[in-house]
Amino acid sequence: MARYHVYGIGNALVDMEYEVDPKDLETLGIDKGVMTLVDEAKQLEIMLHLACHHHERASGGSAANTVIGLSQLGGRGYYSCKVADDELGHFYMRDLREGGVDTNHHTEKEQGHTGRCVVLVTPDGDRTMCTFLGVSGNLSANELVEEALRDSDWFYTEGYLVTSPAARAASIAAHAIATSAGVRTALSLSDPNMVTYFKDGLLEMIGPGVDLIFANESEAMGMAAAADLDGAVACLKTISRAFAITRGAQGALVWDGQALIEIAGNKVEVVDTVGAGDMFAGAFLYGLTQGWDHRRAGDLASAASARLVTTLGPRISREETQAVLKAFA
Repeated sequence: MARYHVYGIGNALVDMEYEVDPKDLETLGIDKGVMTLVDEAKQLEIMLHLACHHHERASGGSAANTVIGLSQLGGRGYYSCKVADDELGHFYMRDLREGGVDTNHHTEKEQGHTGRCVVLVTPDGDRTMCTFLGVSGNLSANELVEEALRDSDWFYTEGYLVTSPAARAASIAAHAIATSAGVRTALSLSDPNMVTYFKDGLLEMIGPGVDLIFANESEAMGMAAAADLDGAVACLKTISRAFAITRGAQGALVWDGQALIEIAGNKVEVVDTVGAGDMFAGAFLYGLTQGWDHRRAGDLASAASARLVTTLGPRISREETQAVLKAFA
């Protein structure tokens, strides 16, 4: 039995979440519903503008949220990342470990600023992200822990790493190590902007193929340069042995390598969609590591992500995830 169910690598970002009005986005000149990389000065300008809005923080980053979600369900996760030797960096590592995730906390921390993601949640539950990567932009193969990677069932990485040459190279190196060790590989396309502006880099990260891809409808169709879901499905079949396309309230479409499976959505009142796709991936991977088939794993993932969007923040508590899991016992 492998020591870890999932070994993840991704950006270490302290999520700072604000409830805003669409007019705030217009005033700040921010594109709604996507992730935009900004420099520190721009991010501080945004935070100053929103100083009177509700704000909370948590260790985040797409792949981190996925591995934490897996851990809260009872899985064993490891997360490699890069933080600075500052207050946010120490907060991040502490919060990650309190979430039940092992990490490369022994790695020497450099001077600088830990990455931050300002998450702007509008009344429709949509999330818009403005990310300052800080030292996470220098994530490299130095942060990989090969022993832990080789002793895992799955390797998981986020498409956001494509924006940094060093991080992209680290993801490619980890993919090669995982493949050589017989560890299955998974990747999230992460965001429509990653597909729009960095498709070639994502294809480099996918290489000769992965075992599982996660994407929402926009990302899948963008990757395929297709106008409909059928075109997206046909494309993803050529680069991944299985995939899950999330469709919001409509559930998800899962390819298990042989059949296309429709996963039903769960009707809930949406408050905040931040981290919904990450939770879907974490729960889906948890199910697969327990020997479940893709339909059962998809049903769990749909239920867990639906529970997440009913509250503010990128994750729900361990108790809440366990309550969701009990329905599948």
